[in-house]
Amino acid sequence: MGAPRLLWTWQALEPHISKQIMELHHGKHHQTYITNLNAALKTQAEAVHASDITSQVSLQQGIKFNAGGHINHSLFWQNLTPASSPEAKSSAAPELSKQIKSTWGDEDKFKEAFNAALLSIQGSGWGWLIKVETGKEQRLAIVTTKDQDPVVGKGEVPIFGVDMWEHAYYLQVSNPDFAIMAEGIC
Repeated sequence: MGAPRLLWTWQALEPHISKQIMELHHGKHHQTYITNLNAALKTQAEAVHASDITSQVSLQQGIKFNAGGHINHSLFWQNLTPASSPEAKSSAAPELSKQIKSTWGDEDKFKEAFNAALLSIQGSGWGWLIKVETGKEQRLAIVTTKDQDPVVGKGEVPIFGVDMWEHAYYLQVSNPDFAIMAEGIC
């Protein structure tokens, strides 16, 4: 298993995300989550076969972390598109745009709320726009997750996520420039 194939080249997201970041982030970091997940699952299968409960329990956190890294990044790649593509325009998702305006008032207020949530993450994690489905009600919400934890709340469906781990931006910007870059993401 490998990282999902991108529908565009690594340099297609420049200047917002550099080719160097994409090569590292997609080609190396995401693949590391997959490699580590596969190794942990193999070890877990061996532990199950041997009825080694202690090993099975000790592997759980690594499986969760690496599976989350794979799930989150697989969704992340689907969120991205070159700025020049028709999919990058609000008109490409009229129903989502309508729901964002209904929830936050307009796209600028949504961006402010989303950026505030992302910049409030302490350490590493993800910022997500999610659809919450509870019975007959559907609404949008902004949530954050720690480390590589995926969105798993009951009725929560991720629409898009932003990776706030250092590997997503550190080669491209210094810490003081990060707030400016975060504004460019949304």
